[in-house]
Amino acid sequence: MPVLVMKFGGTSVANLDRIRRAAKRVGVEVAKGYDVIVIVSAMSGKTNELVGWVGETSPLYDAREYDAVVSSGENVTAGLMALTLQEMDIPARSWQGWQVPLKTTSAHSQARIEEIPPENINAKFAEGMKVAVVAGFQGISPEGRITTLGRGGSDTTAVAFAAAFDAERCDIYTDVDGVYTTDPRICGKARKLDKIAFEEMLELASLGAKVLQTRSVELAMRYKVKLRVLSSFEEQSDEAGTLVCDEEEIMESNVVNGVAYSRDEAKLTVQSVADRPGIAATIFTTLSDAGVNVDMIVQDVSEDGRTDMTFSCPTDQVARAEKALLAIKEQGELNYAELLADKDVAKVSVVGIGMRSQSGVAAKMFKVLSGEGINIKVITTSEIKISVLIDRKYMELAVQALHDAFELEKAR
Repeated sequence: MPVLVMKFGGTSVANLDRIRRAAKRVGVEVAKGYDVIVIVSAMSGKTNELVGWVGETSPLYDAREYDAVVSSGENVTAGLMALTLQEMDIPARSWQGWQVPLKTTSAHSQARIEEIPPENINAKFAEGMKVAVVAGFQGISPEGRITTLGRGGSDTTAVAFAAAFDAERCDIYTDVDGVYTTDPRICGKARKLDKIAFEEMLELASLGAKVLQTRSVELAMRYKVKLRVLSSFEEQSDEAGTLVCDEEEIMESNVVNGVAYSRDEAKLTVQSVADRPGIAATIFTTLSDAGVNVDMIVQDVSEDGRTDMTFSCPTDQVARAEKALLAIKEQGELNYAELLADKDVAKVSVVGIGMRSQSGVAAKMFKVLSGEGINIKVITTSEIKISVLIDRKYMELAVQALHDAFELEKAR
């Protein structure tokens, strides 16, 4: 039988009624002749509750026990989903990560998937099981301990299963009905995309669009897994949602296909450092070792052998960055005049595979922002993306203006 993977997020399994609704969707696919692998998240809010309990019990907790606790939310959902399907006379059973087994690295709370042997589940399919309900977000380390894949890891679990079982498709059910040209809450003209290329989705996910976890898109692109993003709250058709697929499957695309934003950004400037080989390596190795996720980087023109180094990072990592850079200054490894932090900025980006073959996108973007009186602080580009840092108070205005300027409300 062909295999279909269906993943249900926390809002889609938030209570028993929603689990029953999700189970009915699974039943529809079973009736079409699929063997179905269902990946479930914990019920909405449950993981946060479990994380809170761990922190309250042990502020300096053992990461292995953290994983044992927080992974339990998915186990509950998997069991309830299997029971619901059995009540519908659909042969189903639940699977925890260690039972599959989903083999991971030993990096607790941020483990990476290494292998998913299909033999155990395929053997049960051969015996008549129609649905394997797998607890998402979790696996087992080489030491035999439960691991978790990081927040949003159930998306990654689903794509990994689709690759391991050569599934026809991986359907991600969530609380939105697809991928939009931008956030509909900010721009009323936002349009749902029927299809989007892997590369575009990867950029949008990494730039702040929260529809799919970045690692899941990377995995789908590597293994050519067709992804479909759907709403679990709306009636479905075969054309529902947004298909994330190879660029070759999209006949024609807009030059720009989406506008993304990230509200919680900060800009840091290391003033007056020596302009010589090794300085950038010292700064960014130090930040990396401190766990600071650096994004945009700009170096000013050198004057009298000194230069400024500017970079962006998440707002909640500013204190960590300041502490790390001050430490190497005091140790004499880096001499700088001052470290300036601006926590009141946002990142706005335009993304589109059409940028590869059409010029003028940057010029148009900058002209639009200028016309709205929005000053650009930092710019970075890639083959299919242009990102700028601006004052946070102008973020929504920038998103709306760019969406209008590139006419993203119109389908091509």
